[in-house]
Amino acid sequence: MWLINVRTRLLEEYFGNNIPPYAILSHTWETEEVTYKQYVSGNYHWLKGYQKINMTCRVAAKDGIGYAWVDTCCIDKSSSAELSEAINSMFRWYKRAKVCYVYLSDLQANAEWDDALDKCSLEDGLYKN
Repeated sequence: MWLINVRTRLLEEYFGNNIPPYAILSHTWETEEVTYKQYVSGNYHWLKGYQKINMTCRVAAKDGIGYAWVDTCCIDKSSSAELSEAINSMFRWYKRAKVCYVYLSDLQANAEWDDALDKCSLEDGLYKN
């Protein structure tokens, strides 16, 4: 499992029960997401998706959590074995996370909470209750 060190912003790999506490990001994919390959190469700061990664790391650090996991850059999708393992492990990774941050890209920050949620693209109000 690849995790982002929230202080250094470098990816670190962990196995089995040796996984430190981490925050996980739940979000919708949009244009200009940062891939594993881009993250490892350092060619990602200009991409829109980096803002989500950076904010996740900042909030996790503020919450005293040393690592973060974001699916776009923590899974090497060029490796079919790693992608398969990630798909099979996803539920466990979310369950093990110390906290799950949710990024709602269409939530208006300056609106009233209830009104803003009504305008989000949440299917059938599933998460509004």
